[in-house]
Amino acid sequence: MKITQVAGFLGCGKTTLMLKLAQLVADGGKRKVALVVNEIGEIPVDAEVLEAGGMKVKPIGGGCICCEMSGPFGQALAEMRRFFNPDHVIVEPTGVAIPHQVKTAAMMGMRQGKIAMGASIVLFDATRPAELLDMDMMGVLVVNQVEDADVLAISKVDAVDAEVLKDVRERVHALNEPAELINLSSFTGEGLDQIVDVVLNWEDK
Repeated sequence: MKITQVAGFLGCGKTTLMLKLAQLVADGGKRKVALVVNEIGEIPVDAEVLEAGGMKVKPIGGGCICCEMSGPFGQALAEMRRFFNPDHVIVEPTGVAIPHQVKTAAMMGMRQGKIAMGASIVLFDATRPAELLDMDMMGVLVVNQVEDADVLAISKVDAVDAEVLKDVRERVHALNEPAELINLSSFTGEGLDQIVDVVLNWEDK
């Protein structure tokens, strides 16, 4: 059971990507895919959206899986393995989660050898670079997410021109040079094949 997380700040397009990504990874039923959706609030709105798209979803609400909800997260993974045994679990943490903390929570929740950790994919909204990196607003949190990514997906690239996209790529690359950079548009489909390849073939180092 391989676990890949799709992280990023609120509004960057995680749920839209999750809908498309799970369908592509499943490849018409060739692979079993489950989703874990974590939200701060008690009402799992994103999970309802995903389930409406026909996905198998385990919502975890009321807190963040990288801290106070790490226990329920581990339990959810164990239940998925026991009752569904998916090939891939795609996790959408809250918009404030830090990727390495989610990885740690997953490993602590399962016994050694039961799971394989896939990539930490972090989405960065190409339409809001100034807002997201403003240190007087949410900049510290977003920078921590970007620095912690294995793969950085620059989302909503269809909504910006080439010059803005070039600037965004340079700014996030400067924060995390080793990370793979992918231009992503869930609307046009750009970058989706690359993201699917990451989910299927990434090996945690």
